[in-house]
Amino acid sequence: MSVQPPGVFPEGPLPEKNPHAIRRALVMPQDRDGFDASLDAVLAEVRASSDLSLLREFIHTWWLIACDSVKDPQGRRDLYERAVRVQELADAGKPIPRGDKTWRELLAERGVE
Repeated sequence: MSVQPPGVFPEGPLPEKNPHAIRRALVMPQDRDGFDASLDAVLAEVRASSDLSLLREFIHTWWLIACDSVKDPQGRRDLYERAVRVQELADAGKPIPRGDKTWRELLAERGVE
């Protein structure tokens, strides 16, 4: 088994922490659309408030999503497929199945603390 340098996965290196690199790393169209819409919104908020911490928070949040895309692109695809199935159940008034793990456990499995 080969050892990867820190920040490098078999799928490729983690993206740099800037909007261009983050967007480029997003594998799902839904993620790219969400990124674009959120970037427009946060830039409008920054212009109105002059609070750059909003932009830093946006970049950090989307960087985590981009890292997840790089580390597990199929996991991102599966996430959206599950979301569609859950929405279909909700629209039909059917019960939504619950998992047996807490959010903390799920995030820990994905390396997010």
